[in-house]
Amino acid sequence: MNTNRSLLGSGWSMVMHNKRYLLWFWLLNLTLAEFGTAMFRKSAHALLDHSAYSDRLLHGFDMSVLIELFARPEFPSLQAMSTQSTYFAVLFFLFTAIFLPGVFAGYASTYRLPREDFFRACGRNLWRFVRLILTAGIVMAIVAAILFGISGAIGKSAAESTDEVLPFKLQVVSLAVIFLVMTTLRIWFDLAEADVVLNDQRAVRKSLAAAFGHTFRSLFSLLTSYVVAAIVGVIFLVAGIWAWLHLVPAPAWFGAFAVGQITLFLLLIPRFWQRGVAVAYWQRRMLVPVVTTPPVVVSEPVPQPPIPEPAPMAPSPQA
Repeated sequence: MNTNRSLLGSGWSMVMHNKRYLLWFWLLNLTLAEFGTAMFRKSAHALLDHSAYSDRLLHGFDMSVLIELFARPEFPSLQAMSTQSTYFAVLFFLFTAIFLPGVFAGYASTYRLPREDFFRACGRNLWRFVRLILTAGIVMAIVAAILFGISGAIGKSAAESTDEVLPFKLQVVSLAVIFLVMTTLRIWFDLAEADVVLNDQRAVRKSLAAAFGHTFRSLFSLLTSYVVAAIVGVIFLVAGIWAWLHLVPAPAWFGAFAVGQITLFLLLIPRFWQRGVAVAYWQRRMLVPVVTTPPVVVSEPVPQPPIPEPAPMAPSPQA
C-alpha cells in the first residue's frame, strides 16, 4: 500500500479494486427487498389491476387514492406489511454481519482474495462480529438517547426566548453535534471490526480498547475522511431524487425503477469507502510488525592439524 496517499485515497483504491463487493451487496439488497414488498405488491395488483384508480397512480401520484387503497378491508394492514419488511431488513443486517469480515480481508489483501478465503474469513469471525454489533447497538442507542434528550431540553428552553430564529439555529447545531458524535462511534467500531478480522483477535474487548485509543488519537483525520464520504453519499441521494423527479416521466415505471436502483447502488459506495478508510488506517497505525530474529548458528570448532614435534638435534662431535 502506498503510504503517501491520504486515508481517503487509500480507501477509494480498495473500493475500486474490489468493486464486486458492491455488486454482491446490491444484489442481496434487491433480493431481500423483493421478498419484503411481496405482500404489498400482490395486494395492490389484486385491487388496482381491475380498477380505474390505477390510472391516477400511473400518470402521477394521488395521495387520496393511496389512502383509500390502504383503507379497503381486503387490503392487508400497514402493520402486517411493515412487519414483513422489518423481518427482511433485519435479515439484511444479519447477512451484512456475516459477509463483512470477508470484505475487510479482501480490502487488506494485496491480491484478489479467493472465494474460499473470503468465506473462511466470514465463518471464522461470525461470532466476533455478532458481539461487536451487539456492543455497538447498545452503546449507540444509549449515547443517541442522551444526546437527543439534551437536544430536546435545549429546544424547550430556546422556545421561551424572544428570538424566533434561536430554536432553529440550536436545532441545526444540535443535529450537527449528534451527527459528529455518532460518526465518531461509527469510526470506533469500524476500527475494532478491522482489528478483529485482520489481527485475528479472539478477544473482542482488546480490539475495542485498541480502536478506542486510535479513534481519539487520530480523530481529526478519521472524522474528516468519514464526513467527506458521507457528503458524497448525500450528493448521490440528492442527484437520484432530482433525476427521479425531473428526468423520469410518470408512466415510465421502468425508468423510475432503474433510477432508484442506480441511486441505491451509488449509496453503497460511501459505506464501503468508509470501511476502506478504516482498513487503510489499520494498516498504517494499528498493524503490529512481526519482528523475525535470525537463528543463531553455532559453528563447531574446526579441528586443527596436529603440530609435528621438533626433530631431535644430533650431538656435536667432540674436539
